[in-house]
Amino acid sequence: MGRTRGTGGRRAGGDRGVRRRRAEDPPRSSVRIAAVGDFHCGEGDAGKYRDRFARANGEADVLVLAGDLTNLGTPGEMRVAVEELRDVEIPIVAVLGNHDHETGHVEEVSDILCEAGVHLLNGDGWTLDDQVGFVGIKGFVGGFGRYALTAFGEAGLKELVGNAVEDVKKLEGSLSHMETPVRIAVLHYAPIAATVMGEPEQIWAFLGTDRLAEPLDRYEVAACFHGHAHIGAFEGRTPGGCPVFNVSLPVLSKHGIRDMYYLHEVPIPAPTELAASSASPESA
Repeated sequence: MGRTRGTGGRRAGGDRGVRRRRAEDPPRSSVRIAAVGDFHCGEGDAGKYRDRFARANGEADVLVLAGDLTNLGTPGEMRVAVEELRDVEIPIVAVLGNHDHETGHVEEVSDILCEAGVHLLNGDGWTLDDQVGFVGIKGFVGGFGRYALTAFGEAGLKELVGNAVEDVKKLEGSLSHMETPVRIAVLHYAPIAATVMGEPEQIWAFLGTDRLAEPLDRYEVAACFHGHAHIGAFEGRTPGGCPVFNVSLPVLSKHGIRDMYYLHEVPIPAPTELAASSASPESA
């Protein structure tokens, strides 16, 4: 497997069966994505998810993990999590979540993931082939619409908002460098209010920020997956129409999806459609 593309990319070890497309291969008509977040592996969870993850091999082209792979972000927990992924042969793309940061072992748990062959993204991009690319960032808090936090007042509040804005800039940067016609975004925090609805409104500001939605729309992202909001809503759209899916495992269960992950198929425009789009007056 190659290096994740973009700034700060991590090398993924191992080989999960990615074969670069050849010139004579027929173009993809779609890409099938299995997506889940917030399964919170503990050290006592060995064997809990392994068979369920392995089913993705026959159902999807890529497995997306939207953060909170562990309870507390300890190396021991992450070793259990990657063992649960051992039988997955398709590529795995992941971001970390807030729980994966809890005990301050971010570098170590990141290395464990990458050594297991996972493409861990943090403001980076990874391409499945010349048609489909993934960008990812954990994202951060901040709130939505008129209730979004602003960088005014105490230094601590300015720092918090600054951290959120920095992740937005990383997401924007990775999208600007992604040259594939189909772009998929992976986050942990929510980029829209629609997928946190159901959570107490008092905590919405801690579940994400719609600052993340603007680059999704500007770069015409085909689909976005996130987690974090355990009792939020399953789906929504950005103002520009990008489909957003809350694939937190508790939300999937609540929505009646019992197969460990949500399966989503993204159509890929035919080369003639892409050529017509690039030649249109609007794209000039």
